[in-house]
Amino acid sequence: MLFVAICGAQTAGWKLDKSHSQVTFSVAHLVISEVRGVFKEFDVDFSTASEDFTDATIDATIKTASIDSGIEARDKHLRADDFLGVEKYPDMKFKSTKIEKAGSDTYKITGDLTIREVTKTVVLDTKYKGSIKDPWGNEKMAFRATTTIDRLVFGTKWNKATETGGLVAGREVEITLLMEFTKQK
Repeated sequence: MLFVAICGAQTAGWKLDKSHSQVTFSVAHLVISEVRGVFKEFDVDFSTASEDFTDATIDATIKTASIDSGIEARDKHLRADDFLGVEKYPDMKFKSTKIEKAGSDTYKITGDLTIREVTKTVVLDTKYKGSIKDPWGNEKMAFRATTTIDRLVFGTKWNKATETGGLVAGREVEITLLMEFTKQK
C-alpha cells in the first residue's frame, strides 16, 4: 500500500513539516465497507529550482512497520508476510520520474513505487494548495496527492472469500498524501 510519502524533506529552501503531513490509505472491506489507516513514519527528499515544480525530484521512503489502522490485531496481520512483510521489507519507496503541470494548480507526478521489492510505475494526482505566512512569520506551502494501486501486483495477496462470493480485503488501495512544507530562513 503505499506509496509516496514525504517527511523530513528538504527542498530548495523548504523542509517538510511532519506534524502537519500525513500518509493515509483506504481499502475495501467485505465489499460493503472500508478500512482506513496511516503510516506514521515517512521521509522524503524534495528538490526543485523552479517555481512551477516541474523540475522537482522526489525520493520518498515509508516505514512499513509504522502502519496503523487503529486495531492492533489487524495491524499485526498487515505487518506479517501476508501483506507488507515488514521484517523482510521494512521500506516502501517512491522515486519521481516525471512531473507535469495538469492545470493552474494541479500536477501529474509519475514515479516508481517499490513495495516488497516489486517496482511499478504510478501516477499521483497532485494539487498545490498554495502558500501562506503563518502567525509566526514562517512561509508555508502545501500539497495533496492521491493515487490508487493494485495491492496484488505488489505481492500482498492474502484474502478470503465471503459466503456471497465477495472478498474480505479489496484489491485496490487508495493512497492520499497531505504534505506541508516550511521555507527555511
